[in-house]
Amino acid sequence: MTQDPALRPGSVGDKHCPGSGRDGRLRVLVLFGGRSSEHPISCITAAGVLNAMDPEKYEVVPVGITTQGRWSAVAADTAQWNLTGTELPSVPEPDQPLVLGATPDGGHELTSATDAESHGPIDVVFPLLHGPFGEDGTLQGMLEMANVPYVGPGVLASAVGMDKHFMKIAFQAAGLAVGPWETITDRQWLTAPERALDRAEALGYPLFVKPARAGSSMGISRVTDREGLRTAVGVARELDPKVVVEAGIAGREIECAVLDGHGTDRPRASLPGEIVVHAGAQQHEFYDFQAKYQDDTAADLSCPADLPEAAIAEVQELAVRAFEAVDAEGLSRVDFFYTPDGRFVINEINTMPGFTPISMYPAMWERSGLGYRELIDELITLAVERGTGLH
Repeated sequence: MTQDPALRPGSVGDKHCPGSGRDGRLRVLVLFGGRSSEHPISCITAAGVLNAMDPEKYEVVPVGITTQGRWSAVAADTAQWNLTGTELPSVPEPDQPLVLGATPDGGHELTSATDAESHGPIDVVFPLLHGPFGEDGTLQGMLEMANVPYVGPGVLASAVGMDKHFMKIAFQAAGLAVGPWETITDRQWLTAPERALDRAEALGYPLFVKPARAGSSMGISRVTDREGLRTAVGVARELDPKVVVEAGIAGREIECAVLDGHGTDRPRASLPGEIVVHAGAQQHEFYDFQAKYQDDTAADLSCPADLPEAAIAEVQELAVRAFEAVDAEGLSRVDFFYTPDGRFVINEINTMPGFTPISMYPAMWERSGLGYRELIDELITLAVERGTGLH
């Protein structure tokens, strides 16, 4: 299933695709931060991308979005956005907020919101926001309205991929195996909480309780009794009033990175990887936020995953089917459970996965033959090729 990921003639690094930056370079707005609980993860992702972008190809314009939603011109100093110890990075509030607007010649530029001072034209946006108000279609809709090309999936795929309830419905419709789950809406919890708990308990313990529209394993709990379930719903609701409760599935956690194809070419799948959580400085019942970002002894990536050749080909095909099921574009990481009887049960799709050099998505492509800097080139190429509007 893995295809040649090499760049094609006419890519952003080619002389036939000039940009508006100095010396014809593409002027790329790298956008990160945002209003969601995943704000610091977005900053960490941006540090990796900013550090790797080729200055001979791109004039990079780093812009952070604060937790209040203001756009701020920020320094490209990647040390400012890295995770330092247990301190999480954050975009500071700006003295002069920025806006992205159209120019008379049909282009786009960043300007100061207070005095309309120009900060220069923008050719393409690389949005590195995770969670609501960034990864869920809201930002993508704004960029579509502004007619600015951007990296990653469009409005529909972003919205469906962010909402675990509708994501599962889309996967079922595409014939993918989905584990048993129940959704508890805000109204259901406020009007009949015991009935909602009864529905969830019918799935059988252990259960995993998750905010329906959050990521980076935030707000997720593993529970084994009713009181734990009740508490976990409350924890998840702190991030999202809609909660998804999933039955525990016995199986290995296998992930696969998907990269869109050019033109009519089919999307490409990387070699699959496996996250192996082990006893480190602290114990982790599952691959939670702390295991992902704050405990570097908690887990290892095995890529390619130790699977039979037929299973590798199968999970690559299933990952592409999941990508197409939500009408994704650009990139996605698709997560599965591989059960003891040799079945793949899909867990979720992440339409803007973590993108630091050691994150699962780029790490799987690295081990599939496409390096981090080349992967960034490819994603920007795909964004410029696609443009905006209906496809």
